[in-house]
Amino acid sequence: MSTPTPPEPEPGQMTADPGTTPEPGAATALTHRQIVVIISGLMMGMLLAALDLTIVSTSIRTISDDLDGLSIQAWVTTAYLITSTISTPLYGKLSDLYGRRPFFLTAISLFVVGSAMCGFAQDMYQLAAFRAFQGLGAGGLFSLALAIVGDIVSPRERARYQGYFLAVFGSSSVLGPLVGGFFAGADTILWVSGWRWVFLINVPIGIVALTVVARVLHIPHTRREHRIDLAGALALAVMLVPLLMVAEQGREWGWGSGGSIACYVIGVVGFLAFVTAERRIGDDALLPLRLFGNRTFSIGSTLNLIIGMGMFGGLAALPLYLQIVKEHSPTESGLLMLPLTAGMMTGSIVSGQFISKTGRYKVFPIAGSVLFTLGMFLYATMKVDTPIVVVGCFALIFGLGLGFNMQTLVLAMQNSVPPRDMGVATSSATFFRQMGGTLGTAVFLSVLFGSVAGNISDRIGEAAADPGSAFSQALKNPSVTSDPANAPIVNLVTKHDAGGLSIDDSSFITQLDPALARPVLEGFADSMHLVFLIGASVLVLAFLLSWFLPEEKLRTQSGLQARAAAE
Repeated sequence: MSTPTPPEPEPGQMTADPGTTPEPGAATALTHRQIVVIISGLMMGMLLAALDLTIVSTSIRTISDDLDGLSIQAWVTTAYLITSTISTPLYGKLSDLYGRRPFFLTAISLFVVGSAMCGFAQDMYQLAAFRAFQGLGAGGLFSLALAIVGDIVSPRERARYQGYFLAVFGSSSVLGPLVGGFFAGADTILWVSGWRWVFLINVPIGIVALTVVARVLHIPHTRREHRIDLAGALALAVMLVPLLMVAEQGREWGWGSGGSIACYVIGVVGFLAFVTAERRIGDDALLPLRLFGNRTFSIGSTLNLIIGMGMFGGLAALPLYLQIVKEHSPTESGLLMLPLTAGMMTGSIVSGQFISKTGRYKVFPIAGSVLFTLGMFLYATMKVDTPIVVVGCFALIFGLGLGFNMQTLVLAMQNSVPPRDMGVATSSATFFRQMGGTLGTAVFLSVLFGSVAGNISDRIGEAAADPGSAFSQALKNPSVTSDPANAPIVNLVTKHDAGGLSIDDSSFITQLDPALARPVLEGFADSMHLVFLIGASVLVLAFLLSWFLPEEKLRTQSGLQARAAAE
């Protein structure tokens, strides 16, 4: 009888040499080819999320102006971050229990459907609601991709494959601003408003991503007995939603108003309920409390929270500075963000290679926190006349600091927990960074739009009080005062009528006479200065805390190998 030839393994399936006795966990080792095949699928999913960040951030002013809601644009970002933040730990925990593949496919599907809905929004509130749905998918794209990498690649070898993901971020950082600027600058494309393609472009990309992931993502998973932490998920939503709402609306409600106080109380009740639910359900919790007894995990989570506040706050405010104060187009402002991307990629490559060779990582959170804190303080010095080359240098420093920190903290947290908690650890890193980003975006943009009207009025008052200023001279020119485009400023000064001066649609600034526009731009710059100064003060805490991050020995086994060895 002939011996049947064993079938060729499917891409992503495990192989073992039948002629040798493997070490514990060796049967789950993947070849380089298998790892690359799986990573190709992960890259498609991550491309969706990475491209969405750069396209939307450089197009939001055009979108807000068209939908007449620049001052409430934070709702669009905050709604997306709320749902992606809440769903992130759910993806991490459920994928630990049931496997990564079905939830990664679900995340892509939700993201694509949400993108299509955003493309047909009719006002800012509707867009915010659809972005919230899109965020349900986004919560799993980054966290599950990083968890899968932790499953198949050991911490010491991860830098070998880091270049693939950096290629995704690099290409999306270049293509995103260009494509987003092109869409935002076009009146219509195929009979649809140009900016709507910012979201609709995700649909064909998502379909390709679904096809690739369904084909190549096959990694083994052993199910275990479990309970679903529904009480924890509900308590998490009760905790986060009111706190984020008051962060967004506090300036209008009043920080001590009845509505704000109600949100504070509900948020605290939600926090207590969440802790109670997690303690009761034990190891099946969304965020098992025992992990916070791990010093690396607890400090890493706190650092991600703080860094998220500074990172997302800075990324939300910088494009507005470039487009409103420096008067660049969406495409130009996107390209001017490239130094920040270059800094992030350089920091990730340098830190990854160093960690792979030495196994040491603590130096990078410390050095990175110095750099991004310095970058944020430098942002706070920017004025109307700051040369764009100088702004690019500031962005490079800020991005380099982020690059040193982001991958390193995820790596440290993954390495510090048992292999069976890989998904929880990875999603926790993403969760706390997004939670910080949600708070940072809401608070920073609230500060910006809460102070800009007053700052513009102050600057206009100063310019009008100086008879020798270019502003005062322009008001004496009949051709300037008779131009309808200048009416918002002329009426404000001569008739004390601020009715035509609305920051919900900032496009009027580009139509103003340069002399009349100057104090408006200075008012925006003053508010940006305050936002960046607050952000820098927050990031100082990250520098102080990074000194307390332990440096543990990095494992040389992947998550799959370690789990197999333990079993």
